[in-house]
Amino acid sequence: MLAEIITIGDEILIGQIVDTNSAWMAKQLNLIGMKVKQISSVSDDAAHIIEALQQAEKRADVILITGGLGPTKDDITKLTLARYFDMGFRRDEETLQHVTDIFARLNRPMIDLNRKQADVPDRCTVIKNQNGTAPCMWFKEHGKIYVSMPGVPFEMMYLMEEEIIPRLKKAFQLPAIFHKTILTANIGESFLATEIETIEDQLPPHIKLAYLPRLGQVRLRLSGTGTDEKLLHEEVESYAQQIITRISKYVVAEEDIALEKALLDQMKKRKLTLSTAESCTGGYIAHLITQHAGSSAVYMGGGVTYSNELKMSVLGVKAETLTQFGAVSEETVREMAAGAKKHFNTDYAVAVSGIAGPDGGTPEKPVGTVWIAVANRYRVVTRLCVFGNKRAQNIERSAIAALSMILNELRQDED
Repeated sequence: MLAEIITIGDEILIGQIVDTNSAWMAKQLNLIGMKVKQISSVSDDAAHIIEALQQAEKRADVILITGGLGPTKDDITKLTLARYFDMGFRRDEETLQHVTDIFARLNRPMIDLNRKQADVPDRCTVIKNQNGTAPCMWFKEHGKIYVSMPGVPFEMMYLMEEEIIPRLKKAFQLPAIFHKTILTANIGESFLATEIETIEDQLPPHIKLAYLPRLGQVRLRLSGTGTDEKLLHEEVESYAQQIITRISKYVVAEEDIALEKALLDQMKKRKLTLSTAESCTGGYIAHLITQHAGSSAVYMGGGVTYSNELKMSVLGVKAETLTQFGAVSEETVREMAAGAKKHFNTDYAVAVSGIAGPDGGTPEKPVGTVWIAVANRYRVVTRLCVFGNKRAQNIERSAIAALSMILNELRQDED
């Protein structure tokens, strides 16, 4: 069973907003065994919308549409759908009462434009939007199912979870689907593929392996489809365990989570604490860590010690170290990490100092040069990284490399 997602709105195409709806919807559909064939974004233009609908119904059984259901003239989705299906309009009394109640509750006057929210194509099934004034519309036309939803994310999400997904599950006999994700670090995609080649070659046709590389990490995702959910789960898990055993030294999580979340989980389990001392990353490592609920059980705090003065006064870096070796040096990050561990009284500390760019480099230390140190009660380890000349990428790469180093030291200590 195939689905297609169409998002409507000029604001998406000009980059004013990011289309997060489609990714979220695709994930929900995948969970119930419905594959998304294509995702399209089209402008607020009737001809473009109709063309997208015509193409979508050639490819998919279910077409989900978001956006363009507001009360203003630029919101033309409802009119265009009525034209496409050759329908007139009717006023849905339940929707009108719902809109009236919302305006009364807010103590705001209701005008004709608001009342027109209750006008819907006459052959559609109206699904009440509990969180807004624009109703959701379900069409069964041309042998397909079309669903038009508001583009406001929380309105769409509620409708998908409470109304659309249950109706789709009832309308179709969908296959069981199961995903297993393995998060790896400190190994490249091609080397990883070589390591597990023999296992991958043994996979049956209904189980696929995907490589999802990102800076400094690769996710392996096993996806299986079948009719027996329990058997499928056991089968995918069996192949996953073979892969995990083969590449155990690179595995940091056996679920689909972020690298820093894997780090937090491991440290929390072992009752360990962490602090940070950041220069070129400007607090980005701290941001990655603290975006996760419960991070305070592990992360005690840190310092963005951009200047040499703060490196000395906050972290205790020696003036002679900075004079002799410079801020971007192995010697400096060693003292930064040791100072953070001592000052913040943590089990582990990580320090980063580098030249993020685009300027500030020298022939000896070009842009992209980054030193990282991790300190624990046993030792301080360091690593030199040489990245490219793009500032944002250098900051992200530095953070991922730092997190990977901490994970590696955790593994060493465990062994």
